[in-house]
Amino acid sequence: MEISIPNLQNLKPPLGSEAGASPWLRRLRLFLTPFSLVLALFLWEGLVRLAQLPAFILPSPGRVAARFWQALADGTLLRHTSATLLEITLGLLAGTLLATLIGYLLAKSPLFEQLFAPYLVASQAIPIVAIAPLLVIWFGPGIFTKVLICALIVFFPVLVNTVVGLRAVPQDLRALMRSLRATPWQNLRYLEIPAALPVFLGGLRVGATLSVIGAVIGELVAADRGLGFLINVGRGQYDTALVFVAVFTLVTLALLLYGAVIYMERRLLAWQSEPYKRNGNKILD
Repeated sequence: MEISIPNLQNLKPPLGSEAGASPWLRRLRLFLTPFSLVLALFLWEGLVRLAQLPAFILPSPGRVAARFWQALADGTLLRHTSATLLEITLGLLAGTLLATLIGYLLAKSPLFEQLFAPYLVASQAIPIVAIAPLLVIWFGPGIFTKVLICALIVFFPVLVNTVVGLRAVPQDLRALMRSLRATPWQNLRYLEIPAALPVFLGGLRVGATLSVIGAVIGELVAADRGLGFLINVGRGQYDTALVFVAVFTLVTLALLLYGAVIYMERRLLAWQSEPYKRNGNKILD
């Protein structure tokens, strides 16, 4: 039996949506971000010139760019960026894996939730900056401490979204899987993971950006390499341009991680639109 549905391509998009915007408006939005960046640089340069601020208070964009090329040419920036990126990657992976496992247990076991959920929530009331020195004392100033701090920051948002995503699975679909006599593994693979994945990836977006903060906190407390260490060096030498270079590099890392999660989300959730791509505008029964 074949049931036709309206051709979605012929439907008029809502007013103000991206698809319904005129071509010149779409081109304007394309150049909006570069224009805002250029405008911010001009305002920054104008503020430095009008206020006649010294370089150790607020360096000009040109001075920051020159310091960036200097740090890049002598290998300083690459060396410290690679150290921070390694800590971020390991902390993000560890925090996400642990949060996913514990989140699954919390979502499936009310007893486990009653036992551990209050402690997990209460732990978020303690600023990570306050316990970072303790972690350095306990585990030393090595890479393990930075990875641990990074994982602790990533842990909670991914945990919450994992629990919310698993509990948002429709009960009708669970009843359908029970009627099909699906095993627990089949329930997890074919129902729970696909249904919870959009919410889980939303938490991973937050965790990916927070992981940068975790790594830098550890480096600011005790480190001999990394972008946080570079910020400490610039601050101690009143090399404010170097501080700006390190901060902008951290922003770039956060944007790249966020973009990587979005790309992964598009790849993993492509199945949501595949039936329409395969069957056109018809649903086959």
